[in-house]
Amino acid sequence: MEKNFIKNIDFAAALTLADLVSYQPGQVVSKTLAQNTAVSLTLFAFDEGEEISSHESNGDAMVIALDGEGEITIGTEKHRVTAGGTIVMPAKTPHAVYASQQFKMFLIVVFPS
Repeated sequence: MEKNFIKNIDFAAALTLADLVSYQPGQVVSKTLAQNTAVSLTLFAFDEGEEISSHESNGDAMVIALDGEGEITIGTEKHRVTAGGTIVMPAKTPHAVYASQQFKMFLIVVFPS
């Protein structure tokens, strides 16, 4: 029996990542595509004004903006990210995400081996 390592997504189908997660009023919606000791792949949809407060990760985290606009804080620096843009948040550095308008992103975290 084959085991799929990626979940919650159709295989062998051309898809638009932004369409796989929906905005919900007053919420941050997430959909995990993969999570293990090496990597985490998660889609997020933030309603305007929603956020993930400052925290740290043991892995390097790359955000790929899919829709809208978000503000990514790394340490004390704020960065504006819009659809098509990307930013990397280094491991063990405080970071946060704030949706200055509705914002969808794909988060890839790579953990140390």
